[in-house]
Amino acid sequence: MAKLKLSDRQLYALIEAVKLGEEVKPSQSAKRKAFARYKIDGWENSKLTGIFYSIQRRLGLIDEIIEELVGVSPLILDPWLRATLRVAIEVAVFRDPSEKTRGHLKGLAQFLSRRTHPYVGYYYYDLLPRLFEYVPVIDTEEKRLKWDYLFPEWFIVKMRELVGNEAEDLLRALNETLPTSIRVNLLKSSVEEVEGYLRKKNVRFERSERVDTLIRVLDPFNPEWLFNKGFAIAQEEAAAVASLVLNPKPGETVVDLAAAPGGKTAHMAELMHNEGKIYALDVDKTRIKRMNEVLRRTGVKIAETIRADGRKAPDMLGVGIADRVMLDAPCTSDGTIAKNPELRWRLREKNIQKVVALQRELIESAWKLLKPEGRLLYSTCSMLREENEGVVEWFLGRHSDARLVPLSGPYSEGFLPGTMRAWPHRHGTIGFFYALIEKKGD
Repeated sequence: MAKLKLSDRQLYALIEAVKLGEEVKPSQSAKRKAFARYKIDGWENSKLTGIFYSIQRRLGLIDEIIEELVGVSPLILDPWLRATLRVAIEVAVFRDPSEKTRGHLKGLAQFLSRRTHPYVGYYYYDLLPRLFEYVPVIDTEEKRLKWDYLFPEWFIVKMRELVGNEAEDLLRALNETLPTSIRVNLLKSSVEEVEGYLRKKNVRFERSERVDTLIRVLDPFNPEWLFNKGFAIAQEEAAAVASLVLNPKPGETVVDLAAAPGGKTAHMAELMHNEGKIYALDVDKTRIKRMNEVLRRTGVKIAETIRADGRKAPDMLGVGIADRVMLDAPCTSDGTIAKNPELRWRLREKNIQKVVALQRELIESAWKLLKPEGRLLYSTCSMLREENEGVVEWFLGRHSDARLVPLSGPYSEGFLPGTMRAWPHRHGTIGFFYALIEKKGD
């Protein structure tokens, strides 16, 4: 295999992109800005983009190596030194650089001296030989999986607790790129029309076996025209299943408690044939704006968007007003790592209980909104038991008037009988959890 060749200019562009990626989100915006500064385009862009995203996927592992080499957290280092070490480790430890590229890595000491202070350049130059010689100690199964699949050890331990000997398959699936999924909006189009459009564009696709209005696009293709026309919306299969499970009917009153960016709100309006009322709440102004645009494009007439904390919904809307409540709860989102690779290193085990506390407050709020004989869907895009079965078991223990409506498909049963889980390695979609709860009548 050919050795990796990188010029000074290409290394500078990568370092600036990595540094800017700490300040500018999403990371691709930082990459575009840094690459434009160094006039990186064409084949260079493809090559360096691959390296940049590789650094993002390995970030936690790279930072562990930095801490091992320097003895302190990389987060307290000079930002230029931190970014340079991250690029140097990606190139020297995880790839096979040419001798010329190794020379350019040494030359980064001068780059650092210019950007910060000569002492920073000297420090980097002194550290480089140890970096070139670095060999990891892989003495446990968790460490092997961490190096092979790039996840924090605590997360690997939790996945092994959940799925046992399937854990490696699950971690592998989270590293695979999912095809673009679009859900056809039946308020404005039909599956046949959208499939016809894709055929005209010579785009390969497949229809989901579990959601008959969902299409997976198998070739590189920008479906922006379909989105702009409101004929389709970007949505993963597992997310589309949520609205089908809640199954709102025409004429009903529905509350969507954490609604933005609006995919489920739009889907429920479609299932209701634009008859009835949906209150769509979210706290984030930017996400509300995006949701309003999605609802406008898709022709939704029955949704009222409200910028508010879902925990305040009963005070705003009243108690016992809803036939159905959708609570796709804020969560750690670890089930979406295949779509958001950088997320893996932002996950913090210590944050799980904070998330669970919010989920408990929201499900209590959802329950107050619900009429007798109404139904609540509690869902997350997390795979962690604490955020899923743990919340539902806690809730059921507090409410004698609540019963689980057993879900028997299209995915696997959850760890609490009657609940359901979509698994990336089993079902080829994002990780998702579903619990349908009915309020007993008076």
